[in-house]
Amino acid sequence: MYPINDRQYLKICAEIAKIMSISISSAKKKVEIQIAKEGSKTIQEKIEVAKNVLKICKKNDRDKLSSSGILDKLMESLDGEDNFLTED
Repeated sequence: MYPINDRQYLKICAEIAKIMSISISSAKKKVEIQIAKEGSKTIQEKIEVAKNVLKICKKNDRDKLSSSGILDKLMESLDGEDNFLTED
């Protein structure tokens, strides 16, 4: 798939990258995979797919399902185990 250089498309991909805490190229790749699955041809269809991906990312961010939110949750220590260290 050839790279899309539409300004609106790139802006949406940048917003996806910001929400997901990933690089812009990774966000573009995520959108391009979805575009390929849906078989979108025109730039307007591709922008709509990107908007749908952005909407899903925003919903997941509100629901604390983003990758950074999940990592933060995993890094929390349990009550009473703040100084516990497991050795192999």
